[in-house]
Amino acid sequence: MRFIDEAVVTVKAGDGGNGIASFRREKYVPRGGPDGGDGGKGGDVYVIAEDNTNTLVDYRYTRRHDAMRAENGHSRNCSGKGSDDLYLPVPVGTTVVDTETDEVLGDLIEIGQTLLIAKGGDGGLGNTHFKSSTNQAPRKATSGFEGELKVLKFELKVVADVGLIGLPNAGKSTFIRQVSAARPKVADYPFTTLVPNLGVVDIGRHRSFVMADIPGLIEGASEGAGLGIRFLKHVARTRRLLHLVDVKPVDGSDPVENARVILNELERFSPELANLPQILVLNKIDQVNDEDLNALCTHIVAELGWTGMVFRTATLTGEGVDAVKYHLMNDIELEREREIEDPIFAEAQKERFERLEAEVRLNTEAQREAYRAARKAAREGLDTSDFDDDDDDGVEVMYVP
Repeated sequence: MRFIDEAVVTVKAGDGGNGIASFRREKYVPRGGPDGGDGGKGGDVYVIAEDNTNTLVDYRYTRRHDAMRAENGHSRNCSGKGSDDLYLPVPVGTTVVDTETDEVLGDLIEIGQTLLIAKGGDGGLGNTHFKSSTNQAPRKATSGFEGELKVLKFELKVVADVGLIGLPNAGKSTFIRQVSAARPKVADYPFTTLVPNLGVVDIGRHRSFVMADIPGLIEGASEGAGLGIRFLKHVARTRRLLHLVDVKPVDGSDPVENARVILNELERFSPELANLPQILVLNKIDQVNDEDLNALCTHIVAELGWTGMVFRTATLTGEGVDAVKYHLMNDIELEREREIEDPIFAEAQKERFERLEAEVRLNTEAQREAYRAARKAAREGLDTSDFDDDDDDGVEVMYVP
């Protein structure tokens, strides 16, 4: 199954039915007068957030969606039947953008949330409406109005409280397997994870939060390297970033430089994103001798100049993982409670996420345009049949079975 996190679709609301010009004809009723009914209302088009889908793949293949036209009016002052509204299911976390105006029409972040994206046309008027003292037999009726036609962009960003970031093979997938029921693929080579994975971290009765494993972050991700421009935007909705660092990489690289790579990419992609609260997790401590561990961890923290929270974990064995998830749960609960009790703080949070959304959307599109320009320049004078332009409309990644 393909994971698609962007799709461009055309939607057409239903046209309104026409009103009719009709006259009453009954025995013993001379000059019955006008009785033309109105046309019905065309169907609206909505999007609805559902939890049984996590990809926009259906909209990659079916790009046009039309609501039905309403019925025309009938005689005897009977209005035409309105057409049914059209509901387009999308994953939770989908943003709808008007491609013509770049206006964000809405953000669907809750199951069952609906958004009107195209309004159906009103029905035309029958000749009954035009009867007057000076016009007893009007022959005028109006046509129904056309439904709205829009070209929209669906953008999917995962909805999670905590985003897992770090270089490939830092242990992110193993971490989310330890704390939730999510079962992403785990292997000893980079880019094992090709799509964002969501897991619900259950702490106890009525205490839980959602964690997202964000793949494909490497040096140059903010400029399109690896899977950067595809998935870096998915951390835009998170409250916290959990930065995993392998304290002893198998390739012999410096863990301090590895951590700086991720921090730099966040800053280049979105300064607002880089300002999200971060927690540093020094992972795979089981790969280091006990006598060297303290010195190594202290060195990493000092070199990074890290002043926030630091945890040590061994995700393979589960050591230290519980401390991280309980700290996250307490932190998130305090923030949720403050948003309820303090309207000023809640508004500030809302504005911050709106700024973050706008910045991420702008930067993602800028990087995509740069990527397309680079591809165009690279293939000048070459056989363009070797290039797949289909990726211009959305991101296409295969699930690893």
